[in-house]
Parts: sequence; C-alpha cells; structure tokens
Amino acid sequence: MLTLILLVLAVVGLLVVMRREAGALPAVAVLAATGVASLLLASTLLGVLLLAGALAVAAGGLPALRRRWLTPRLFALFKKVAPKVSDTERIALEAGSVAWDGELFTGRPDWQQLLGYRDDGLSAEERAFLDHQCNVAAGMCNAWEIAKERADLPQELWDYLKQERFFGMIIPKAYGGLGFSAKAQSLVLQKLAINEMLMVTVGVPNSLGPGELLLKYGTDAQKNHYLPRLADGREIPCFGLTGPRAGSDATALPDTGVVCKQRVNGKDMLGVRLDFEKRWITLAPIATVVGLAFRLFDPDHLLGDEADRGITLALIPRDTEGMEIGRRHHPIGSPFLNGPIKGKDVFVPLDTIIGGEAMIGQGWRMLVECLSVGRCITLPSGATGTARYAIGWSGGFARIRRQFNVPVAEMEGIQEPLARMSGLFYIARAAVYQTANTIDHGEQPAVPSAILKSQLTEFQRRILGDAMDIHGGKAVTLGPRNYLGIGYSANPVAITVEGANIMTRNLMIFGQGAIRCHPYVLEELAAQQADDLHAFDQAVFGHAGLILGNAARALTQGLGIGHATTPFDATAAPYAQAIARLSAGFGLCSDAAMASLGSSLKQREMLSARLGDVLANLYLASMTLKQWHEGNQVAGEAALLHYACQFLLERAEQAFDELFDNLPSRALGRALRVLVMPRGRRFKRPHDDLTREIAQAVSQDTALRRALLGTAWQANDGSRDNPLAHYNALLATQERAESLYRRVNKAHAKGEIPATALHPEQRVEEALKAGIISDDDATFMREREAEVLELLSVDDFEYDAFVIDKSKVLRHPTAATPTGS
Repeated sequence: MLTLILLVLAVVGLLVVMRREAGALPAVAVLAATGVASLLLASTLLGVLLLAGALAVAAGGLPALRRRWLTPRLFALFKKVAPKVSDTERIALEAGSVAWDGELFTGRPDWQQLLGYRDDGLSAEERAFLDHQCNVAAGMCNAWEIAKERADLPQELWDYLKQERFFGMIIPKAYGGLGFSAKAQSLVLQKLAINEMLMVTVGVPNSLGPGELLLKYGTDAQKNHYLPRLADGREIPCFGLTGPRAGSDATALPDTGVVCKQRVNGKDMLGVRLDFEKRWITLAPIATVVGLAFRLFDPDHLLGDEADRGITLALIPRDTEGMEIGRRHHPIGSPFLNGPIKGKDVFVPLDTIIGGEAMIGQGWRMLVECLSVGRCITLPSGATGTARYAIGWSGGFARIRRQFNVPVAEMEGIQEPLARMSGLFYIARAAVYQTANTIDHGEQPAVPSAILKSQLTEFQRRILGDAMDIHGGKAVTLGPRNYLGIGYSANPVAITVEGANIMTRNLMIFGQGAIRCHPYVLEELAAQQADDLHAFDQAVFGHAGLILGNAARALTQGLGIGHATTPFDATAAPYAQAIARLSAGFGLCSDAAMASLGSSLKQREMLSARLGDVLANLYLASMTLKQWHEGNQVAGEAALLHYACQFLLERAEQAFDELFDNLPSRALGRALRVLVMPRGRRFKRPHDDLTREIAQAVSQDTALRRALLGTAWQANDGSRDNPLAHYNALLATQERAESLYRRVNKAHAKGEIPATALHPEQRVEEALKAGIISDDDATFMREREAEVLELLSVDDFEYDAFVIDKSKVLRHPTAATPTGS
C-alpha cells in the first residue's frame, strides 16, 4: 500500500509541476524525494526507478547540464527539419500584433488580460453620427431601386455621404476627416448594411486602400494633398491589387513597373513605366485616384545596384495618360461599383509612389499590415449588420404571417432557424465589437482578422439562408417590396473577397497563427536564423515545458480536476473554464501536429483547417463571454449566451474529433484523444428548450429583441420605406391582435359568423355585425390587416419588363389556335 501511495504522490507531484510549467528542478525534487522515501520505506525497485527518472530529468532539463550535450544536438536537428520561411511569409508573420489569440495558444489563457481591454464606448460625436447621419443615409435606400433601376446609389445619397464625410471615418480631424474609433466605424457599417451597396461604398474607402496606406506610410506632401480630398469626397479612391493571374496569392501579381527617365515639359523626369491589368476593383468605375500594386524593376540601376526592387505601391490620378478605367463588372446579386483597370506604357513620376523612394519594395509589408485592421472591420461589420436586419425582419414576419390559424413563429420548424439566426448574430455582434475594441487599444489583430472575416461571412450565409426559408414566397419574388432577396444573392461576394474563405480557413488561421501566436515557435526560428544557441536553448526548453504543461492541464481539467479560475459570473464561468480546458488541448494538438508532420503540415490543409476551427471557435466564444461580462444584460439574454457558447464549443470538440481521426499517426491520434477528451465530448448542440425560448423572444416585442436590434435603422423617417419599422409597430400591438384573432376565429368555428367569411378582413366585418367585437376593435383590425397584407405582398411587372433587348421578346400565344385555321 505504501508503494502505491508513493507512486501516486510522484505522479501527482509531477502533474502539479507540469501544470505550472515550473521547470526541471522541481520535477527532479519530486522524483528524488519520492525515490528516496521508496528506498527507505517501501519498494527498492520503485525507488531505483524514481531516482533514475530524477537523474534523467536533471541531465535533460537542468540548463547547466543540458547545454553541454543535448541542446547542441537538438539545434543541429532543428536546422535540418525546420520549415523554411520565405520572405513573403516572414513579412506576413511579422505583420500585426498578438493579443488574445496568443493567449489561446498558451493553454492557460489569462482572462484578466482580455478584460484589460476596457470598453470606453463611443464618444458623444460618434453616437450622434450613428443616430442621425447614418439614419438619414439608410433612409435613402431601397434595394430594388439601387440594384435594378439605378445600378448605383441615388445622387442625393452620394452628395450626402460626401457632405457628411462618410468616406473619412479613418482620416484624422487634422486632415478634415471624422477620426472615428474602430468601434464607431464598425457600428456605422452595421447600420448601413440595410443595403449592401451602401455598406460597400462607404466601407471600402475606410478599409484597405489609399486612405489607410497614406496615413501610415505616405509622405507629408501626399498626406496634405490627398487626405482632405478623400475625407470630403472630392477624391474617390480604389485600390488595384487583384488581377487575372493574382487573386488569393496576391504576391504573384505579374503587373510591372520599370524605373526610367522620360521627357516631360521639356525636362527629363525620373519615374516608372507601368504595365498592368487589374480585375475586381471596387469603386474603380468612378474612382478619381487609383492605388496600384506592382513589381518594380530597375534594370538600368537608376536608383541603385538592385534590379528587382520588389512589390511597390503607387497612387495614380484617373486621368493619367494610358490608363483604361470606367468599365464595370457585374457582381452577383448586387451591382456595386466594381470593375477592371488596365494600363500599357503608363508613365508616372517617382513621387506617386506611396511613401516616396524610401518605401520602394515595401508594398507587401504595407498591405499585410493594413489588412490586419481593415479586414477586421468592413466585411465582418457588414455581415453582422446584415444579420441584425435579417433577424428583425424574420422575427416580425414570422409573427404576423399566419397559417393554420396561428402565427408561423409558433411552429418549431420556424423556431429552429429563428433561434439559430439569433445565436449566430449574438456571437458576431460580440466578436466584431470586442475585436474593434482591441484595435482602439492599439492592437493590429492579424489572426483574429482572418477568423472574423471567414467565420462571420459564413454566419451571414447561414443567416440569410434561414431568413429566406422563413419568408418563403415573400423573399423569392423580387421587386421593390423585397428587402431580402438581393442581399441574399449577393452574399457570395463577401465569402470570396479579401481572402476567399476556403483559403483563409485552410491556410491562414492556423498556418499564420501556429507561428505568429505560438509562445515559442517564432523565437526558435529567430534563434535558428541568428545561429544563437543560447536563445534556442531557452526557446526550445520553454516549448517543451509548454507541451508538458498543456498535456497535464488538458488531462486534469478534462477529468474535472483543478478547473481554471475565471472572473466571470456563475452563468458564464463554466464556459470560460471549458475554453481554458480546450485551449490546453489546442496547444497540445498544435505542437503534436507540427512535430509529427513538420513542414508537410503546410500541405495537410484539412488538418490545418480543423486546428484553425478550434482556434476560431475558442476565440469567438471568448469574445462572447467578454461582451456578456461587460454588457447591460436584458431579460432572456442568458438563453442566447447558453445557445452561443454551446454551439461554439460543440463545434470546437467536433473539430478535435475529426483531427484525431485523421492524423497520419493513428497512435498519436488515440493518445491525444485520451489526453484532450478523457471523458469524451462534453458539449452538444443547443437544446430545443433554448431554441423555443429564443425564437419566442425575437418574434415578439421583448427586451431581448429590442437589445438585439439595437443600432439598426428602425424609424420610418427616411425618403424610402422601412419594413423593420412596420414590423416593430405591429409587434407592439400583437398581444391585442392575437386576442381578437382567437375571438373571431372561435366565432367562425362555432358558426356565429358566416362560413363564407374566409378572409381575415371579412371575419372582422362579420364579427362587428354580430357584436362579437367593438367598433374600436374593428378599426384596429382593419388598419392592422391592411398593414399585414402590404408586408406579405409581392410585386408583379409587365410581361417584358426584364428583357433588355425588346426586339427579342417572344410573344407566346395566349389562346389555342382553332384547328384548320
């Protein structure tokens, strides 16, 4: 018995040391102490084994000993097997900053670090802009008019956007811009997502493009000239990066510039002769100034000894001779302004290069550094705003649409997508807001930007699909009354641009995160490059401690021993503890995958994607908990928190499950499964009770619905009609209406009013005649049913309305032709 006790003490002691990553010396002490005790009091064999273990740990773990024999051997091996990092990859890895994503890689996330990004909210100026200017802009939009009748925004809307400096949100006030915070930019775009063309038109100039590039890298002369003109809309920018041969792999762009001299106005001018062909450039058809990415060559060494100067960025006026611009692409769903740009032998002065001669060859670094911020804001905010409107419309529609004498919102087949839409929106709202808040604190979140872009646009795809299902025939019939169908058909654009989701999920989230966010990998690679044995020793043995620590934390927490401490309330704390537990498993699996597959992990994209899925879901769950912790909670919100966290953590465990099943080493997969999920999977998809509770809340006038709709445009105060305002007004009187529906339908079933009264309007009139309802009730129901019928109605058109070339209209016979005639 004593032998068993000593063995258990040794194991427990080692697990404690490993969990704390306390180093080799405490481990040696545990083994030596239990070994000596075993020799003296119990089993000689156990004592010898424990003491041998102590010697082995000392030789391989104590710095003074290991550096004599082990570290040099490991360093030589590492140099042979470590993946080579290209210059392009190195620049991408160094771009941006690491914050909470890095904590998740450690396996022991410090929640206080996350909560340290305090949310100071919006300024009074930002709040006023959101409440007034954004409402005015949203009120000028009708999806059908913009997409089908104009293929553009109305002139009065363009004028208003320029007048109110919507295009200068990121430009400081010193240059005439609004100087808004990242949170304010995000909320503005969410409100403008009432129309996808409006959101894109405002979002792009405030994202990756000339404005941000000039702010960070432009010369004083460039800033002073362009920034005020960009802020007030005198200049409309676009940025030409992608082309026929360069899409997701933007570094492969074949567009070139050659340094040369050209005679201009009787003088020799040093400049660049450009050949380029760009596609899919947003705002290109109307842009007055074009940002251009190209590869610069200096074959005559006019600038120096180097011939290939690398990717360079320039800012070129639209009227530059030789540039072809103005034609349009036709993006699916919504014809936002997007088109090609071409140029042959286009000469521009050297001072058009953004940042001047000093920034030649720095284009790729400039792009990836800007992308880490812009990609966090524009498309994720658009997706979140779209989701907010979709929930408002769908909840309202499901409550006023009656089938089988009940609102369809009472049917579980409708409740399931309604709750799913709400849960996904709740996650998206938290993730985009809290990540924007980290940007306001100075972070440049590279990996989170990939997570948000891919995950939230996929959420948008699912939410819009659910909204279409709920609306049925109302949504599949296009026309001025259809507020949903055009946005739904345009959703693939968000999935594809700014890094296609397939590429982002399979290559970027984990591929970049594994090196950029890992506590030690980047240090190991840096030590290798610098040939620094001492730095490598510190990094690699710190890494070994991390692996052992994560194994111990994953196993013990998975067994329910030693939960992580969290600062959250009783509702959120279990989810924070689960995130910490799965974070340890994620860190362990990341190291196991990198160690077992080495550089071939780059090609094992499905494995990389699953590890990225784990990271993404843990990140989104963390942001959801922070939003809950800091927000003003309303009645019913706890159900949404449970739904969101269960949804995300179930997905994380599913990704782990698939990873274990598909690792090339089956033994490794089985071992990791035991360590990471010793009690099996702990999370299931949200329960039906949560689904029913959430669906009821978002389809009625409740505090939860009002909180979710929040900053959406909800007033009917614009020059265009606002369906959301109509739904909200109807829901406000739903209880009274439902009571009258039941009374009138009961009377109809009993024969108290004529059986021929089949329409709701007819039943109301007959019930009034029969004295079943009052005059006031009848007036109320007449007005309500007229409003309901309008919201349920769809549009129709002339037979040849959609034919562009009227000469090709086929006139079908409308009656049978008599035989023999």
